[in-house]
Amino acid sequence: MSTPFRELADEYRDRVYTFVYYSLRNREEAEDITQEVIVKLWRHRDEIDPQKLTPWVMRVAHNAVIDAARRQRTRSAVIAEGVELDVAERVVAAGSPDTDRSVRSRELRDALENALATVDEPYRSIVVMREVQDMTYAEITEALEIPLNTVKVYLHRGRRMLRVALRGKV
Repeated sequence: MSTPFRELADEYRDRVYTFVYYSLRNREEAEDITQEVIVKLWRHRDEIDPQKLTPWVMRVAHNAVIDAARRQRTRSAVIAEGVELDVAERVVAAGSPDTDRSVRSRELRDALENALATVDEPYRSIVVMREVQDMTYAEITEALEIPLNTVKVYLHRGRRMLRVALRGKV
């Protein structure tokens, strides 16, 4: 593997793994799919517009998650049931003692995971890509191949579903 591609693979490996893991909640499946995405990136590296690399990678990851979910015959496992611990910790008040903070972080993460699991597709994918993966609207639009206004509407609806699911739990 050449150094530039190694750097490219390293740059996207964590992003893809995080997305896939929180989509399927299965470490082994996430590792396999991440490897598949990196191999596809290697095969198509010369064909991909560098400006559209992130959406391309995330579209491939999203499609791989859908394929894996179909294989598992569990539509409810299609996209992210969780958020990263460090994201949850940032939401928790900074003034808490470490142990309190850790417990509250875990409780918050669990509440967010459970709430996100109740959000239907495609809203869940869009919320995860925007809020967890920190993708731009344009990147999400390209990754999911849906219009920008649809992304915005679905994100708004997904956030609203998440708020309703979290009501009284956080």
